[in-house]
Amino acid sequence: MQYRQPGFGNRRRSRGFTLLEMLAVIVLIGIIGTIVVRQVGHSVDKGKYGAGKAQLTTLGQDIDSYSLDNGSPPQSLDALVTKPANAPNWQGPYAKESQLKDPWGHAFGYQYPGQHGNYDLIFYGQDGRPGGTGYNADVGNWQ
Repeated sequence: MQYRQPGFGNRRRSRGFTLLEMLAVIVLIGIIGTIVVRQVGHSVDKGKYGAGKAQLTTLGQDIDSYSLDNGSPPQSLDALVTKPANAPNWQGPYAKESQLKDPWGHAFGYQYPGQHGNYDLIFYGQDGRPGGTGYNADVGNWQ
């Protein structure tokens, strides 16, 4: 009686992937990854820009609440978070410190008295600077 060990006498070998096949798969994964990252990146910027515009509206409402309590808008946005000396009826905080920054971490522009109304509140967009187009475009509370 002859015993055969498994695998002995079996002439077929399993064939692995060649280096060329592996490189082709890696390149395809890289191309697909690049396309996905570009699409997701564009959507993130669009979402942040929309969130900044919404945050501008909310911050404007916070300034209006401050104004109703104290008779005039604050001298600076910091007065929405901490009580200034010249605000006798301060009922705040009206906003959180984090709400004074846009989704990209830039400060909102604020001017009191304003050129377009009682006060001017400006969201400068992605670049955080005046001017620009697309996601860098400015949005003011008077628009």
